[in-house]
Amino acid sequence: MRPVVTIEQMRVADAKAMASVGEATLVERAGTAVAHAAVRLLGGGYGHRVVVVAGPGNNGADGRVAARLLRRRGARVTVVPPNHDEALPAGADLVIDAAYGTGFRGTYEAPELAPGVPVLAVDIPSGVAGDTGAVSGRPLGATVTVTFAALKPGLIQGEGAELAGRVEVVDIGVEVDEATAGLIEDDDVAALLAPRRRSAHKWESAVAVVAGSPGMEGASALCARAAAQAGAGMVRLAVPGSDDGAGGTRPGPWPLEAVRMPLGADGWADDVLAVLARCAALVVGPGLGRHEATAREVRRLIGRSPVPVIADADALAALGGAAAARKIVAESDRAVVFTPHDGEYRAMAGRAPGEDRLKAARDLAKQTGAVVLLKGPLTVVASPDGAAAAGGTRPAGGAQAGGTPPGGGAEAGGAQGDGAALSLLSLAGSARLATAGTGDVLSGIIGAFVARGTAPAPAAALAAHVHGRAAALGAAEGLVASDLPVLVSRWLSSGAAR
Repeated sequence: MRPVVTIEQMRVADAKAMASVGEATLVERAGTAVAHAAVRLLGGGYGHRVVVVAGPGNNGADGRVAARLLRRRGARVTVVPPNHDEALPAGADLVIDAAYGTGFRGTYEAPELAPGVPVLAVDIPSGVAGDTGAVSGRPLGATVTVTFAALKPGLIQGEGAELAGRVEVVDIGVEVDEATAGLIEDDDVAALLAPRRRSAHKWESAVAVVAGSPGMEGASALCARAAAQAGAGMVRLAVPGSDDGAGGTRPGPWPLEAVRMPLGADGWADDVLAVLARCAALVVGPGLGRHEATAREVRRLIGRSPVPVIADADALAALGGAAAARKIVAESDRAVVFTPHDGEYRAMAGRAPGEDRLKAARDLAKQTGAVVLLKGPLTVVASPDGAAAAGGTRPAGGAQAGGTPPGGGAEAGGAQGDGAALSLLSLAGSARLATAGTGDVLSGIIGAFVARGTAPAPAAALAAHVHGRAAALGAAEGLVASDLPVLVSRWLSSGAAR
């Protein structure tokens, strides 16, 4: 897992490193890394024209070191200040943006740049807020950003994610000890997803899915299929209103492998609760509809579930605002995972997530007492008590799953540093997933991962990563949600996930 640090956390890490090796050494290392990246972008140094926009701080100092080293490689380098009010010199082969770093506050209007000229940003594109990715003024969009020691939130969320281009994290000898967020990578799936034991039987990883309604049966089928193909040993599929009145189930697109459970349109929560003793996770919400009678049963089911709950879609609407949802969550002694998109977040929190999605997810988790997976280009998973990584998950450099952080720190699964919750992040998604039903698939994957024995927050983050990686195996255009379950199975079975 790659650490993601706030600007304050990076400032603390920089100060420790400066006290040890000195500021000049760190600047030389950073500038050297920038020069190497520039040579890679240019395909060499000799004869190329490079413009370095260098500001007054360490970011500018990094740029000036890079300029010196590029001149040694035969490049023709011009250094200009950030307030350069004319177009940059014509004919440039590369612009290095070293105007301002992650801590800049204010408005930055970048100099005019000829179309097609690549930009190499130092640490972060100037004018982008390091913690939120918000833009102030007119930054230059980078082809590549070279950042130091660890990712910053502003590079992976908001407009900053688009302006940063390809991000390269470079080690310059700064140790990051206190990351409160970690980005999930392929290796984490193999490391953190609970394996199925050789002696396992189907009921050990059984998932109950309560989803669908007349006319919305597809949502339940997508969720159930996804759970099965993500490793659930058994899927109990219960669709309110599917009871045909004669003890059978109305026709629908039911997955062949799911054990179907006919339910009436009302008063069905107790029927579901009666079968949960043999299940390891419950997914509730996709396609249920929003009638008050349904909402009442959802609230009863979540509050009394003896197994962890993944509440999605219409289940979130049934819970209401954050305060009301907290009361329901508090009734249960099992973890509850909420999976809101931005609209569902707004309905629960009373406001939009805003620019800082990490903070938004953490806030809703604290307000509701649930693990929150906030969907989006950057998917954020946060827990209410600082234990987002229950089971010992840590960004690179921390304890292994089930272990204890180095130095005898907090118990595995607790918070690090200042006590802020360790958020787990996924960047694997893409616009391919912006189609109806993909959220139903995601909730099924989370349910399967929880049922397999992975703690709810890591299970949610791993599921978001797998969801996105599976989509990348599908059609670039026209991918539909029903394509995804088999792609999930394919990706999990591939070498990338092992």
